[in-house]
This record gives sequence, structure tokens and C-alpha cells, in this order.
Amino acid sequence: MSDTLARLAATIDARRGADPDSSWTARLLAKGPETCAGKFGEEAVEAIVEAVKGDRTRLTSEAADVLYHLLVMLAAREVAWADVLAELERREGVSGIDEKSARGA
Repeated sequence: MSDTLARLAATIDARRGADPDSSWTARLLAKGPETCAGKFGEEAVEAIVEAVKGDRTRLTSEAADVLYHLLVMLAAREVAWADVLAELERREGVSGIDEKSARGA
């Protein structure tokens, strides 16, 4: 896998504190974590709609939007992408059923 998401996360972090008039990312971050979370939710719903419709091209585009807005939401709450990856690595090789059971979910 490429490190595209790591580069994107670094770019998002670099835009923190930038002029909101010059950067969509800076604008989102300036509006706060709640706005970032709301935007992520909107994009997730749009991806779901395209998945149901079966439009692969639109789903691909919406999935990219979801990933971008996920990274922005994480940045808004100062959760590092590396920490998310570490959590995925921790779960690697563990049955999803077992992992979920261990969390009491």
C-alpha cells in the first residue's frame, strides 16, 4: 500500500493554523471538531448512498472524500494517523468477533 494517507495526514496537520481563506482544510479546522465531525458524517452518508446505488465511480469519489474528512476530524481532535494505524496493527490477526468481544461491545 502506498503512503498516500500518511502524506495527506501530514498535509492536513501542516494546514492547522493556516489562513482559512486560503485552505479548505484550515477552514474546517478553524470551525472546530464538531463541524469536522459533521462534515465527516455527511460524506459517509453520501458514500453509503452511492454504495446502495451501485455507482462505482461515484462511490470511489465519495470514499476518497470520506477518508479525507476522517483525517480532518482526527486532526481536529489531535488524534494522530500513526495512532490509528497502530491500533489497526494491534488488531491484525485477531478475529473481529474476538476483538469486539474483548471490548465488551
